[in-house]
Amino acid sequence: MLRASVIGLGKSGIAAARLLKQEGWEVELCDRNSSPTLLQQQQELATEQITVKLGNSLAFSDDNLPQLIVVSPGVPWDIPSLLKARELGIETIGEMELAWRHLQSLPWVGITGTNGKTTTTALIAAIFQAAGLNAPACGNIGYAACEVALSQKNSDNSPTIDWVIAEISSYQIESSSTLTPHIGVWTTFTPDHLSRHQTLDNYYNIKAKLLRQSQLQIFNGDDAHLGKVGLSHWPDAYWTSVKGQEYLIGAKGFYIESGWVVEKLTATSTPTPIVEVSVLRMVGEHNQQNLLMAVAAARLAGISTDAIERGVREFPGVPHRLEHICTWEGIDFINDSKATNYDAAEVGLASVKSPAILIAGGEAKAGDDTGWLAKIHSSAAAVLLIGAAADAFAQRLQAVGYTNYEIVETMAKAIPRSAELAKQHQAAVVLLSPACASFDQYPNFEVRGDDFREICLQWVANQH
Repeated sequence: MLRASVIGLGKSGIAAARLLKQEGWEVELCDRNSSPTLLQQQQELATEQITVKLGNSLAFSDDNLPQLIVVSPGVPWDIPSLLKARELGIETIGEMELAWRHLQSLPWVGITGTNGKTTTTALIAAIFQAAGLNAPACGNIGYAACEVALSQKNSDNSPTIDWVIAEISSYQIESSSTLTPHIGVWTTFTPDHLSRHQTLDNYYNIKAKLLRQSQLQIFNGDDAHLGKVGLSHWPDAYWTSVKGQEYLIGAKGFYIESGWVVEKLTATSTPTPIVEVSVLRMVGEHNQQNLLMAVAAARLAGISTDAIERGVREFPGVPHRLEHICTWEGIDFINDSKATNYDAAEVGLASVKSPAILIAGGEAKAGDDTGWLAKIHSSAAAVLLIGAAADAFAQRLQAVGYTNYEIVETMAKAIPRSAELAKQHQAAVVLLSPACASFDQYPNFEVRGDDFREICLQWVANQH
Protein backbone atom coordinates (compact mmCIF):
# COMPACT_ATOMS: atom_id res chain seq x y z
CA MET A 1 0.00 0.00 0.00
CA LEU A 2 1.23 3.53 -0.79
CA ARG A 3 2.27 5.51 2.27
CA ALA A 4 1.90 9.27 2.78
CA SER A 5 3.04 11.55 5.59
CA VAL A 6 1.12 14.76 6.25
CA ILE A 7 2.85 17.48 8.32
CA GLY A 8 0.70 19.84 10.41
CA LEU A 9 -2.53 18.98 12.21
CA GLY A 10 -4.49 22.10 11.22
CA LYS A 11 -7.62 22.27 9.08
CA SER A 12 -5.52 21.82 5.90
CA GLY A 13 -3.53 18.85 7.20
CA ILE A 14 -6.62 16.98 8.39
CA ALA A 15 -8.41 17.55 5.06
CA ALA A 16 -5.32 16.37 3.14
CA ALA A 17 -5.08 13.22 5.29
CA ARG A 18 -8.77 12.40 4.76
CA LEU A 19 -8.49 12.93 1.01
CA LEU A 20 -5.45 10.61 0.75
CA LYS A 21 -7.16 8.02 2.97
CA GLN A 22 -10.15 8.00 0.60
CA GLU A 23 -7.74 7.42 -2.27
CA GLY A 24 -6.49 4.27 -0.55
CA TRP A 25 -3.23 5.61 0.93
CA GLU A 26 -1.92 4.61 4.33
CA VAL A 27 -1.69 8.00 6.06
CA GLU A 28 0.33 9.28 8.99
CA LEU A 29 -0.14 12.83 10.30
CA CYS A 30 2.53 14.41 12.47
CA ASP A 31 2.65 17.66 14.43
CA ARG A 32 5.43 19.06 16.64
CA ASN A 33 2.88 20.33 19.17
CA SER A 34 0.64 18.60 21.64
CA SER A 35 -2.43 19.97 23.43
CA PRO A 36 -5.81 18.71 24.71
CA THR A 37 -7.46 19.81 21.44
CA LEU A 38 -4.84 18.01 19.33
CA LEU A 39 -5.18 14.87 21.50
CA GLN A 40 -8.93 14.90 20.89
CA GLN A 41 -8.35 15.23 17.12
CA GLN A 42 -5.83 12.37 17.34
CA GLN A 43 -8.53 10.12 18.83
CA GLU A 44 -11.14 11.17 16.23
CA LEU A 45 -8.75 10.50 13.33
CA ALA A 46 -7.76 7.11 14.80
CA THR A 47 -11.38 5.99 14.25
CA GLU A 48 -10.81 6.79 10.55
CA GLN A 49 -7.61 4.69 10.51
CA ILE A 50 -5.41 7.79 10.25
CA THR A 51 -2.38 7.64 12.56
CA VAL A 52 -1.49 10.91 14.30
CA LYS A 53 1.89 11.45 15.97
CA LEU A 54 1.99 14.47 18.30
CA GLY A 55 5.06 16.20 19.72
CA ASN A 56 6.83 14.65 16.81
CA SER A 57 8.73 15.97 13.81
CA LEU A 58 8.88 13.95 10.60
CA ALA A 59 11.68 11.35 10.77
CA PHE A 60 12.76 8.75 8.22
CA SER A 61 14.04 5.22 8.50
CA ASP A 62 15.38 3.86 5.24
CA ASP A 63 13.26 0.72 5.32
CA ASN A 64 9.97 2.60 5.73
CA LEU A 65 10.01 5.72 3.54
CA PRO A 66 6.72 7.34 2.50
CA GLN A 67 6.08 7.79 -1.23
CA LEU A 68 4.53 11.24 -0.64
CA ILE A 69 4.82 14.05 1.89
CA VAL A 70 2.10 16.72 2.10
CA VAL A 71 2.90 19.94 3.96
CA SER A 72 0.37 22.26 5.65
CA PRO A 73 0.66 25.98 4.72
CA GLY A 74 2.21 27.08 8.03
CA VAL A 75 5.15 24.65 7.82
CA PRO A 76 8.35 26.21 6.35
CA TRP A 77 9.36 24.63 3.05
CA ASP A 78 13.05 24.39 3.97
CA ILE A 79 13.05 22.67 7.39
CA PRO A 80 15.75 19.92 7.58
CA SER A 81 13.32 16.98 7.34
CA LEU A 82 11.80 18.34 4.10
CA LEU A 83 15.23 19.06 2.59
CA LYS A 84 16.22 15.48 3.49
CA ALA A 85 13.01 14.10 1.97
CA ARG A 86 13.65 15.90 -1.32
CA GLU A 87 17.25 14.65 -1.29
CA LEU A 88 15.93 11.10 -0.90
CA GLY A 89 13.67 11.67 -3.92
CA ILE A 90 10.41 11.58 -1.92
CA GLU A 91 7.75 13.68 -3.64
CA THR A 92 6.99 16.65 -1.36
CA ILE A 93 4.01 18.91 -2.06
CA GLY A 94 1.76 21.40 -0.26
CA GLU A 95 -1.87 20.78 0.67
CA MET A 96 -2.99 23.23 -2.05
CA GLU A 97 -1.13 21.22 -4.71
CA LEU A 98 -2.82 18.00 -3.53
CA ALA A 99 -6.23 19.69 -3.85
CA TRP A 100 -5.32 20.99 -7.32
CA ARG A 101 -4.50 17.46 -8.50
CA HIS A 102 -8.06 16.43 -7.62
CA LEU A 103 -9.76 19.59 -8.90
CA GLN A 104 -7.72 20.53 -11.98
CA SER A 105 -10.58 19.71 -14.34
CA LEU A 106 -12.35 22.79 -12.87
CA PRO A 107 -11.48 26.42 -13.59
CA TRP A 108 -9.78 28.20 -10.67
CA VAL A 109 -9.37 31.84 -9.73
CA GLY A 110 -6.13 32.10 -7.72
CA ILE A 111 -5.72 35.28 -5.64
CA THR A 112 -2.40 36.26 -4.08
CA GLY A 113 -0.85 39.46 -2.69
CA THR A 114 0.58 40.91 0.51
CA ASN A 115 -2.63 42.71 1.57
CA GLY A 116 -6.19 42.76 0.26
CA LYS A 117 -6.37 39.14 -0.82
CA THR A 118 -8.95 38.00 1.76
CA THR A 119 -11.43 40.75 0.88
CA THR A 120 -10.84 40.29 -2.86
CA THR A 121 -11.28 36.51 -2.59
CA ALA A 122 -14.49 36.84 -0.54
CA LEU A 123 -15.92 39.42 -2.97
CA ILE A 124 -15.09 37.30 -6.05
CA ALA A 125 -16.78 34.28 -4.44
CA ALA A 126 -19.84 36.42 -3.56
CA ILE A 127 -20.17 37.66 -7.17
CA PHE A 128 -19.77 34.17 -8.66
CA GLN A 129 -22.36 32.85 -6.19
CA ALA A 130 -24.76 35.71 -7.07
CA ALA A 131 -24.47 34.48 -10.68
CA GLY A 132 -25.81 31.10 -9.52
CA LEU A 133 -22.43 29.36 -9.66
CA ASN A 134 -21.24 26.92 -7.00
CA ALA A 135 -17.91 28.67 -6.33
CA PRO A 136 -16.54 28.00 -2.83
CA ALA A 137 -13.84 30.27 -1.38
CA CYS A 138 -10.94 28.21 -0.04
CA GLY A 139 -7.26 28.26 0.85
CA ASN A 140 -6.42 30.92 3.38
CA ILE A 141 -10.13 31.76 3.68
CA GLY A 142 -13.20 29.59 4.16
CA TYR A 143 -12.48 25.92 3.51
CA ALA A 144 -9.14 24.20 3.22
CA ALA A 145 -8.64 23.46 -0.49
CA CYS A 146 -8.64 19.70 0.23
CA GLU A 147 -12.08 20.06 1.92
CA VAL A 148 -13.40 21.33 -1.43
CA ALA A 149 -11.76 18.35 -3.16
CA LEU A 150 -13.41 15.98 -0.64
CA SER A 151 -16.84 17.54 -1.20
CA GLN A 152 -16.43 17.15 -4.97
CA LYS A 153 -15.32 13.54 -4.54
CA ASN A 154 -18.44 12.81 -2.46
CA SER A 155 -20.63 14.73 -4.89
CA ASP A 156 -23.44 12.16 -4.97
CA ASN A 157 -25.07 14.22 -2.22
CA SER A 158 -23.46 17.64 -2.77
CA PRO A 159 -23.80 19.95 -5.77
CA THR A 160 -20.98 19.84 -8.29
CA ILE A 161 -18.55 22.73 -8.19
CA ASP A 162 -18.37 25.23 -11.08
CA TRP A 163 -15.33 27.31 -10.03
CA VAL A 164 -12.76 27.16 -7.24
CA ILE A 165 -11.95 30.60 -5.73
CA ALA A 166 -8.66 30.17 -3.88
CA GLU A 167 -6.75 32.63 -1.71
CA ILE A 168 -3.15 31.46 -2.08
CA SER A 169 -0.29 32.63 0.14
CA SER A 170 3.36 32.68 -0.85
CA TYR A 171 3.84 29.59 1.34
CA GLN A 172 1.20 27.71 -0.64
CA ILE A 173 2.58 28.82 -4.02
CA GLU A 174 6.06 27.71 -2.99
CA SER A 175 4.82 24.15 -2.41
CA SER A 176 2.56 23.89 -5.50
CA SER A 177 4.46 22.82 -8.60
CA THR A 178 1.62 22.28 -11.10
CA LEU A 179 -1.12 24.66 -9.87
CA THR A 180 -2.35 26.59 -12.93
CA PRO A 181 -5.41 28.77 -12.32
CA HIS A 182 -7.55 29.92 -15.22
CA ILE A 183 -7.46 33.45 -13.74
CA GLY A 184 -4.65 34.75 -11.50
CA VAL A 185 -5.06 37.94 -9.42
CA TRP A 186 -2.21 39.84 -7.72
CA THR A 187 -3.56 42.40 -5.23
CA THR A 188 -0.53 44.17 -3.70
CA PHE A 189 3.17 43.67 -3.11
CA THR A 190 5.03 45.04 -0.08
CA PRO A 191 7.84 43.56 2.06
CA ASP A 192 6.44 40.75 4.24
CA HIS A 193 7.40 37.25 5.43
CA LEU A 194 11.05 38.12 4.83
CA SER A 195 12.06 35.99 7.81
CA ARG A 196 10.86 33.07 5.69
CA HIS A 197 11.73 34.19 2.15
CA GLN A 198 14.98 36.08 3.00
CA THR A 199 14.90 38.62 0.15
CA LEU A 200 12.26 40.74 -1.55
CA ASP A 201 13.27 39.21 -4.89
CA ASN A 202 12.59 35.69 -3.61
CA TYR A 203 9.21 36.79 -2.28
CA TYR A 204 8.35 38.52 -5.59
CA ASN A 205 9.39 35.50 -7.66
CA ILE A 206 7.27 33.11 -5.59
CA LYS A 207 4.17 35.31 -6.10
CA ALA A 208 5.03 35.79 -9.79
CA LYS A 209 5.16 32.02 -10.31
CA LEU A 210 1.40 31.72 -9.67
CA LEU A 211 0.64 34.51 -12.17
CA ARG A 212 2.97 33.06 -14.81
CA GLN A 213 1.11 29.75 -14.53
CA SER A 214 -2.31 31.44 -14.84
CA GLN A 215 -3.96 31.67 -18.27
CA LEU A 216 -5.32 35.19 -17.61
CA GLN A 217 -3.72 37.71 -15.25
CA ILE A 218 -5.18 40.64 -13.31
CA PHE A 219 -2.95 43.16 -11.51
CA ASN A 220 -3.57 46.11 -9.22
CA GLY A 221 -1.95 48.85 -11.31
CA ASP A 222 -2.16 51.31 -8.39
CA ASP A 223 0.30 49.22 -6.35
CA ALA A 224 3.65 51.03 -6.44
CA HIS A 225 5.78 47.91 -6.93
CA LEU A 226 3.52 46.07 -9.39
CA GLY A 227 2.97 49.28 -11.38
CA LYS A 228 6.73 49.77 -11.64
CA VAL A 229 7.45 46.30 -13.10
CA GLY A 230 4.36 46.78 -15.27
CA LEU A 231 4.14 45.93 -18.91
CA SER A 232 7.74 44.84 -19.33
CA HIS A 233 7.06 41.78 -17.13
CA TRP A 234 3.37 41.26 -17.87
CA PRO A 235 2.52 42.45 -21.41
CA ASP A 236 -0.76 40.50 -21.71
CA ALA A 237 -2.20 41.23 -18.25
CA TYR A 238 -5.37 43.14 -17.38
CA TRP A 239 -4.50 46.11 -15.17
CA THR A 240 -6.76 48.04 -12.79
CA SER A 241 -6.73 51.63 -11.53
CA VAL A 242 -9.03 53.63 -9.26
CA LYS A 243 -7.65 56.83 -10.84
CA GLY A 244 -9.13 56.53 -14.33
CA GLN A 245 -8.27 55.31 -17.81
CA GLU A 246 -5.13 57.41 -18.24
CA TYR A 247 -3.57 55.54 -15.28
CA LEU A 248 -4.25 52.13 -16.79
CA ILE A 249 -1.00 50.31 -17.48
CA GLY A 250 -1.26 48.94 -21.01
CA ALA A 251 -4.28 49.19 -23.23
CA LYS A 252 -6.76 46.90 -21.47
CA GLY A 253 -8.18 46.54 -18.02
CA PHE A 254 -10.68 47.95 -15.53
CA TYR A 255 -10.75 51.43 -14.03
CA ILE A 256 -12.99 53.88 -12.19
CA GLU A 257 -14.46 56.83 -14.09
CA SER A 258 -17.29 59.12 -12.91
CA GLY A 259 -18.20 56.77 -10.06
CA TRP A 260 -18.40 53.64 -12.26
CA VAL A 261 -16.22 50.57 -12.71
CA VAL A 262 -15.45 50.63 -16.44
CA GLU A 263 -14.25 47.69 -18.56
CA LYS A 264 -11.89 47.94 -21.54
CA LEU A 265 -11.16 44.40 -22.68
CA THR A 266 -8.95 45.17 -25.69
CA ALA A 267 -6.95 48.12 -26.99
CA THR A 268 -9.68 48.93 -29.50
CA SER A 269 -12.87 48.07 -27.58
CA THR A 270 -15.26 50.76 -26.40
CA PRO A 271 -15.11 51.32 -22.62
CA THR A 272 -18.21 49.81 -20.96
CA PRO A 273 -19.58 50.80 -17.52
CA ILE A 274 -20.17 47.68 -15.41
CA VAL A 275 -21.24 48.66 -11.88
CA GLU A 276 -21.47 51.81 -9.76
CA VAL A 277 -18.77 52.05 -7.09
CA SER A 278 -21.34 53.34 -4.57
CA VAL A 279 -23.02 49.90 -4.58
CA LEU A 280 -20.07 48.56 -2.52
CA ARG A 281 -20.74 48.90 1.20
CA MET A 282 -17.06 48.86 2.20
CA VAL A 283 -15.21 52.14 2.56
CA GLY A 284 -11.72 53.21 1.50
CA GLU A 285 -9.73 53.45 -1.71
CA HIS A 286 -8.07 50.08 -1.03
CA ASN A 287 -11.53 48.46 -1.15
CA GLN A 288 -12.22 50.15 -4.49
CA GLN A 289 -9.02 48.48 -5.75
CA ASN A 290 -10.32 45.15 -4.41
CA LEU A 291 -13.65 45.82 -6.17
CA LEU A 292 -11.92 46.44 -9.51
CA MET A 293 -9.99 43.16 -9.31
CA ALA A 294 -13.11 41.21 -8.29
CA VAL A 295 -15.15 42.70 -11.16
CA ALA A 296 -12.28 41.95 -13.56
CA ALA A 297 -12.23 38.27 -12.50
CA ALA A 298 -16.02 38.03 -12.85
CA ARG A 299 -16.04 39.60 -16.34
CA LEU A 300 -13.18 37.38 -17.54
CA ALA A 301 -15.25 34.42 -16.29
CA GLY A 302 -18.18 35.64 -18.42
CA ILE A 303 -20.45 36.79 -15.55
CA SER A 304 -23.22 39.26 -16.43
CA THR A 305 -23.30 42.85 -15.16
CA ASP A 306 -26.62 42.12 -13.38
CA ALA A 307 -25.08 39.32 -11.32
CA ILE A 308 -22.04 41.49 -10.57
CA GLU A 309 -24.23 44.34 -9.37
CA ARG A 310 -26.24 41.96 -7.16
CA GLY A 311 -23.12 40.27 -5.74
CA VAL A 312 -21.44 43.58 -4.90
CA ARG A 313 -24.61 45.13 -3.43
CA GLU A 314 -25.22 42.17 -1.13
CA PHE A 315 -21.59 41.71 -0.08
CA PRO A 316 -21.37 42.54 3.64
CA GLY A 317 -17.59 42.88 3.70
CA VAL A 318 -15.12 40.76 5.61
CA PRO A 319 -15.93 40.65 9.34
CA HIS A 320 -13.85 43.00 11.52
CA ARG A 321 -12.24 44.82 8.56
CA LEU A 322 -13.97 48.18 8.22
CA GLU A 323 -17.23 46.22 8.55
CA HIS A 324 -20.35 48.37 8.43
CA ILE A 325 -22.53 47.38 11.40
CA CYS A 326 -25.47 49.80 11.32
CA THR A 327 -26.53 53.40 10.68
CA TRP A 328 -28.33 55.43 13.33
CA GLU A 329 -29.60 58.93 12.48
CA GLY A 330 -27.07 59.26 9.67
CA ILE A 331 -24.11 57.99 11.75
CA ASP A 332 -22.36 54.84 10.49
CA PHE A 333 -20.97 52.43 13.10
CA ILE A 334 -17.93 50.63 11.66
CA ASN A 335 -16.07 47.64 13.14
CA ASP A 336 -12.33 47.61 12.34
CA SER A 337 -11.35 45.35 15.24
CA LYS A 338 -8.77 43.65 13.00
CA ALA A 339 -6.68 46.86 13.14
CA THR A 340 -4.40 45.50 15.84
CA ASN A 341 -1.42 47.80 15.10
CA TYR A 342 -0.82 51.50 14.40
CA ASP A 343 -0.43 51.12 10.60
CA ALA A 344 -3.72 49.24 10.22
CA ALA A 345 -5.54 51.73 12.49
CA GLU A 346 -4.14 54.64 10.45
CA VAL A 347 -5.55 53.03 7.25
CA GLY A 348 -8.87 52.56 9.09
CA LEU A 349 -9.14 56.26 9.94
CA ALA A 350 -8.03 57.26 6.43
CA SER A 351 -10.74 55.04 4.95
CA VAL A 352 -13.79 56.53 6.67
CA LYS A 353 -15.49 59.92 6.33
CA SER A 354 -14.07 62.50 8.69
CA PRO A 355 -14.58 63.78 11.24
CA ALA A 356 -14.99 60.43 12.99
CA ILE A 357 -15.43 59.40 16.61
CA LEU A 358 -12.64 56.87 17.24
CA ILE A 359 -12.73 54.06 19.80
CA ALA A 360 -9.18 52.82 20.44
CA GLY A 361 -7.18 50.87 23.01
CA GLY A 362 -6.58 47.36 24.27
CA GLU A 363 -3.24 45.69 24.80
CA ALA A 364 -0.64 48.00 23.23
CA LYS A 365 1.97 46.70 20.79
CA ALA A 366 5.43 48.02 20.04
CA GLY A 367 5.55 50.19 16.92
CA ASP A 368 5.77 53.70 15.55
CA ASP A 369 2.58 55.62 16.38
CA THR A 370 3.48 58.97 14.74
CA GLY A 371 1.49 58.45 11.51
CA TRP A 372 -1.52 57.22 13.48
CA LEU A 373 -1.42 60.18 15.88
CA ALA A 374 -1.17 62.62 12.93
CA LYS A 375 -4.21 60.95 11.33
CA ILE A 376 -6.15 61.30 14.62
CA HIS A 377 -5.27 65.02 14.62
CA SER A 378 -6.62 65.50 11.09
CA SER A 379 -9.58 63.08 11.10
CA ALA A 380 -10.94 62.36 14.61
CA ALA A 381 -13.39 64.74 16.29
CA ALA A 382 -12.95 62.80 19.56
CA VAL A 383 -11.23 59.64 20.82
CA LEU A 384 -12.68 57.23 23.38
CA LEU A 385 -10.04 55.04 25.06
CA ILE A 386 -10.70 51.51 26.33
CA GLY A 387 -8.62 48.72 27.84
CA ALA A 388 -5.15 48.49 29.33
CA ALA A 389 -3.56 51.00 26.94
CA ALA A 390 -6.02 53.81 27.79
CA ASP A 391 -3.71 55.76 30.15
CA ALA A 392 -0.64 55.41 27.94
CA PHE A 393 -2.63 56.47 24.84
CA ALA A 394 -4.05 59.45 26.75
CA GLN A 395 -0.50 60.56 27.53
CA ARG A 396 0.59 60.11 23.89
CA LEU A 397 -2.40 62.16 22.64
CA GLN A 398 -1.69 64.86 25.24
CA ALA A 399 1.98 64.93 24.18
CA VAL A 400 1.06 65.72 20.55
CA GLY A 401 -1.43 68.39 21.62
CA TYR A 402 -4.64 66.40 21.06
CA THR A 403 -6.94 66.92 24.04
CA ASN A 404 -10.37 65.76 22.89
CA TYR A 405 -10.14 62.28 24.37
CA GLU A 406 -11.92 60.48 27.21
CA ILE A 407 -11.02 57.30 29.06
CA VAL A 408 -14.19 55.15 29.10
CA GLU A 409 -12.53 51.78 29.84
CA THR A 410 -15.10 49.40 28.29
CA MET A 411 -16.90 48.87 24.99
CA ALA A 412 -20.25 49.04 26.80
CA LYS A 413 -19.49 52.61 27.92
CA ALA A 414 -17.80 53.63 24.65
CA ILE A 415 -20.77 53.07 22.32
CA PRO A 416 -23.50 55.26 23.89
CA ARG A 417 -20.89 57.98 24.54
CA SER A 418 -19.65 57.77 20.93
CA ALA A 419 -23.19 58.33 19.63
CA GLU A 420 -23.56 61.45 21.86
CA LEU A 421 -20.23 62.82 20.66
CA ALA A 422 -21.07 62.07 17.01
CA LYS A 423 -24.22 64.18 17.36
CA GLN A 424 -22.32 66.96 19.14
CA HIS A 425 -19.52 67.12 16.53
CA GLN A 426 -21.73 66.28 13.51
CA ALA A 427 -19.49 63.27 12.84
CA ALA A 428 -20.66 60.81 10.18
CA VAL A 429 -18.85 57.78 11.61
CA VAL A 430 -18.16 55.94 14.87
CA LEU A 431 -15.10 53.77 14.22
CA LEU A 432 -13.74 50.96 16.38
CA SER A 433 -10.12 50.75 15.18
CA PRO A 434 -8.17 49.83 18.30
CA ALA A 435 -4.47 49.94 17.18
CA CYS A 436 -4.02 47.24 19.84
CA ALA A 437 -4.23 43.54 20.52
CA SER A 438 -7.36 42.48 22.40
CA PHE A 439 -5.98 40.14 25.04
CA ASP A 440 -6.49 42.49 27.99
CA GLN A 441 -10.30 42.24 27.69
CA TYR A 442 -11.09 39.62 24.99
CA PRO A 443 -9.73 36.25 23.80
CA ASN A 444 -9.06 37.67 20.28
CA PHE A 445 -9.92 40.54 17.91
CA GLU A 446 -12.94 38.63 16.54
CA VAL A 447 -14.63 38.43 19.95
CA ARG A 448 -13.88 42.14 20.47
CA GLY A 449 -15.49 42.97 17.11
CA ASP A 450 -18.49 40.75 17.89
CA ASP A 451 -18.94 42.59 21.20
CA PHE A 452 -18.87 45.94 19.37
CA ARG A 453 -21.46 44.64 16.89
CA GLU A 454 -23.81 43.29 19.58
CA ILE A 455 -23.66 46.41 21.75
CA CYS A 456 -24.20 48.72 18.73
CA LEU A 457 -27.23 46.78 17.48
CA GLN A 458 -28.71 46.51 20.97
CA TRP A 459 -28.16 50.21 21.65
CA VAL A 460 -29.72 51.27 18.32
CA ALA A 461 -32.72 48.96 18.90
CA ASN A 462 -33.30 50.61 22.28
CA GLN A 463 -33.44 54.11 20.74
CA HIS A 464 -36.81 53.49 19.07
